[in-house]
Amino acid sequence: MSGVNILNGRLVLPGQAEPQSGHIHIIGERIAEVGRAEPIAETIDAENLVVAPGIIDLGVFATDKPAFRFGGITRAALMPDQSPVHDDPATIRFAARKGKPDFWVHPLAAATKDLDGKHMAEIALMKQAGALGVATGRRWIDDSGLMLRLMQYCAMLDMPLFVHAEDAGLAGKAVATNSTNATILGLPSAAPIAEELAIQRDLLLAAESGAHLHIRQVTTKRGLDLVRLAKQRGARITCGITPAHLFLSDTALIGFRTFARLSPPLRGETDRLACIAAVADGTIDVIASGHDPRGPEDKRLPFADAAPGMAGAETLLALTLNLVRDGVISMGKLFELLSGNPAKILNLNAGRIAPGHEADLIFIDPDTPWQVDSEKMAALAGNTPFDKLPVQGRVLKTMKGGQIL
Repeated sequence: MSGVNILNGRLVLPGQAEPQSGHIHIIGERIAEVGRAEPIAETIDAENLVVAPGIIDLGVFATDKPAFRFGGITRAALMPDQSPVHDDPATIRFAARKGKPDFWVHPLAAATKDLDGKHMAEIALMKQAGALGVATGRRWIDDSGLMLRLMQYCAMLDMPLFVHAEDAGLAGKAVATNSTNATILGLPSAAPIAEELAIQRDLLLAAESGAHLHIRQVTTKRGLDLVRLAKQRGARITCGITPAHLFLSDTALIGFRTFARLSPPLRGETDRLACIAAVADGTIDVIASGHDPRGPEDKRLPFADAAPGMAGAETLLALTLNLVRDGVISMGKLFELLSGNPAKILNLNAGRIAPGHEADLIFIDPDTPWQVDSEKMAALAGNTPFDKLPVQGRVLKTMKGGQIL
């Protein structure tokens, strides 16, 4: 008599488009068997619930456990944009221990010292300390020679490089995309080519170096076309997006709503629809929350002075379930984007309901209605551009390493 049985759940299994009825047997921290129950000391009845792998949030800016738990996120890759910057082994070790045992943080190493974009950090030492990837932070490195050396080093260490794709020389101090809306509002704006040029250069350098390049957010049609072509040529390229760029266009800026001040900025409707199509055809590998809680001191300012970012952990699952309801992707594909692909990128033994994998599971009622309310969020701050939006889908229970939280 050992372990735990999860009975009668609708299981989101690898390679299956729709949830399959079945059982899961767990021993210790790992899944022992899928599809059959064993004599055990404890049972969990998951009837009428979707049982899915815990979400792995790829690229958050804060360790925000209450928000992560609400949203069904059991692991997160933490960006190096912290205070102090995660550019040395000590800060990496501290971050990796921060959430355990009920939440695992996977820190990303700063690509350059103090994220200055000029001097390469001690990446190999940070890998030894627990870093699973390298990131340029909120900025694009404009020095192509440095970027090539960085990619060559990451390729040698077999570490993915997370990049922010926005040419600062073209973007300048823009807070919006060139459009009629930006003109009417009088906001400093930049053309989408700022993203596309950055992507093109980094794709060329990735091909030259053999590095695994992960473009954290691709939000324009031409940028997605570049990624799609590079993948067809066999490049080691993955890319992500957040729900904001899937479900909002730059019309959300009307009224100077600073919760919609994001980086990269919200795009026009043509680009938004291209992002939906890229999720459907597999060009986009990851949907992440972009979780970046910002308080009133950062957001209650004139739009151009407000800090970019949104609190996205609590709304990630509920918003992306709309892609399933609208027939864009299947439930199985959704959890590839939320869990399976992030696990592959970070080389984690998680993100799938399969024998031998970590028993990180979430129990979901996909039909439970609720309303997003920025004043009631569990996050450190409630700066969501989806404030007051009615949504469906709630995580009712979370299991981390075989233990119900």
